[in-house]
Amino acid sequence: MKSQAKTQAAEQAIRRLIKRGEAITFQAVQREAGVSHAFLYNHPNMRGRIERLRPQARPLPAPAAPADAENTLVLALTGQITRLKQQRRLEVRALRDALEQAHGENLDLRRELDRHGRTSTTAAGGDESGLPGDISTSHRDGQRAVATLENCAWTSMS
Repeated sequence: MKSQAKTQAAEQAIRRLIKRGEAITFQAVQREAGVSHAFLYNHPNMRGRIERLRPQARPLPAPAAPADAENTLVLALTGQITRLKQQRRLEVRALRDALEQAHGENLDLRRELDRHGRTSTTAAGGDESGLPGDISTSHRDGQRAVATLENCAWTSMS
């Protein structure tokens, strides 16, 4: 009966050690259960269980050191930089889409001008491009805007 109580105490000690993530050794079980080394070594089932569990024991990882103010600041700034880069990428994508749309509209207008004939517009106050004065000015302004957008896109990509 006494041996059965010691065996039960040793079993419970092993469970508690496992639960806490402590190493399962003869010494740890002996200390936790309040039994002798001789008792553990002389009981083949108990001895075998401890020997099987001993290599599997993995202590719990040490808690991470609390972050200091400098690490917190670095993390906050890194997050902010990441958000700004994402925002910049979205803006560049929107500008490229607008540029692509403007190029398409420009192409449509050129085709329409070709259908109506460019040569008659020069006589109507246009310039050497064959475009009427107000369209020619708008065209040059559009080209400047496109160049500006392209420069912005290249600058934000670097």
